[in-house]
Amino acid sequence: MAEIVQIRRALISVSDKTGVAQFATALASYGVELISTGGTSLALKEAGLDVIDVSSLTGYPEMLDGRVKTLHPAVHGGLLGVRDDPSHVIAMEEHSIEPIDLICIDLYPFERTIDDENATVEESIEQIDIGGPAMIRSGAKNHAFVTVITNPSQYERVISEMKNNDGGTTFSCRQDLACSAFERTTSYDKAIYSWMQKSAVSTLASLPMPYTLEQELRYGENPDQSAAIYRDTTFVGPSVVTAKALAGKPLSYNNMMDAAASLELVQDLYAATASPSVAIIKHANPCGAAVADSLQEAFVKAWKCDTLAAFGGIVSLSGDVNGTLATCIAEGEKFLEVIVAPAFSNNAVSTLTTRWKNIRLLATGTEERQHPWQQYRSIEGGMLVQELQPIRPSASSWEHVTGPTPSESQLNDAVIAWIGCSHLKSNSISIVDQGALIGGGMGQVDRVSAAKLAIQRAGNALQEAQAPVAGSDAFFPFADAPALLIEAGITCIVQPGGSVRDQETIDLCSKQNVTLLHTGERRFRH
Repeated sequence: MAEIVQIRRALISVSDKTGVAQFATALASYGVELISTGGTSLALKEAGLDVIDVSSLTGYPEMLDGRVKTLHPAVHGGLLGVRDDPSHVIAMEEHSIEPIDLICIDLYPFERTIDDENATVEESIEQIDIGGPAMIRSGAKNHAFVTVITNPSQYERVISEMKNNDGGTTFSCRQDLACSAFERTTSYDKAIYSWMQKSAVSTLASLPMPYTLEQELRYGENPDQSAAIYRDTTFVGPSVVTAKALAGKPLSYNNMMDAAASLELVQDLYAATASPSVAIIKHANPCGAAVADSLQEAFVKAWKCDTLAAFGGIVSLSGDVNGTLATCIAEGEKFLEVIVAPAFSNNAVSTLTTRWKNIRLLATGTEERQHPWQQYRSIEGGMLVQELQPIRPSASSWEHVTGPTPSESQLNDAVIAWIGCSHLKSNSISIVDQGALIGGGMGQVDRVSAAKLAIQRAGNALQEAQAPVAGSDAFFPFADAPALLIEAGITCIVQPGGSVRDQETIDLCSKQNVTLLHTGERRFRH
């Protein structure tokens, strides 16, 4: 295997023709012979380049509406042939197969097609590329000799490589590009699978896991456990896995778990309220969550929820962190492990790292969140899989069962309470007032204990609350827990309903003039 492989023949076939003519022109300047197909060939010829049509190479025309054009030994033999294996060299000479040193393939735009709600099933199926992935995999497998390009962003790197290596590419470059190539075919196949499984009999009939190692973590749940984080190559949206680390030491398993939980909660809050939102997580449970007119106000409200628990916690914010907000976060007797936000200004980074030298700052960007997605959890002997959806409460669809008609403020707080109890570990009770979580009871084995814990954690804030609202992630089997909440001052309760003893809770709320809302759905989180 040679360290430097000269590029003498290149096959180019792309759907996205951005910059392809300029790239091909650069290749031609090094004397590279260009081979192409269909529309790409036409585009290159219009740019004044000499191009060999792939049909001339294979001896067969493009057929079956373009479904078959590159599936031929003249193409795949040229890609897969091991150049320093004498038997391969003899076979290639015997069958007049010439090596192909570079391929530039970006696949049919299947993902873009299925995103179009007007696309038919037939149109989507025709955008399932067959020859493209086959060529990419052939070239990537033989990256010891073949340079594989799957994205226009890679053009500049390859031309730079050729400029620095007399028209050739280095092994490290080819290896990197091959890794990207397999990542592309993996994500492409997952997109096809996800689309097709929607009409399958069982959406969980198989278990595709397109994960690649992102980084090794400081340690697992405890320092004596090794750990790593793997990236889902098909996931689209903000994620702590792909967030840009702007400061701080490496993350641990627990850091990642809590950061992901805080990001998920803050996204649900923002999506439901369209208001600046802040979430604080400690040991996988919200210990602070709030919405307000500004991020600074939301942070202050969230921190006040439970200053003891928030100490050493992880914070997520729905908007960018500037210098003023950073100063607010840093002031006072606080300690934070991780802050997650779409972006941080330079002043914010300076302020926060000056305050806490080891603070981790994760910038997630603003890409739109994907849903649904699948959650995997391993257990001894197997894997649990479930579909997850963002929590999108629609208060207008809830049943107002009894009690006074909720005010707009109560209804807004009921939405936050419902999101809050959905993010607390089951059994859970949340208490919310004026857009802020003020108490949470979580991880209890009965709902009475969860209610008692929520009341206890709310403390003085509950006594001072104007019209506090409580949320329960599952129905009340008896009226005992609601009685405790009402006695503590709760004016509105939101719960799924569905207990055989619902009437006991309804009668209690009616008698105590407390608003009762039924969502009709359960929100356990284990």
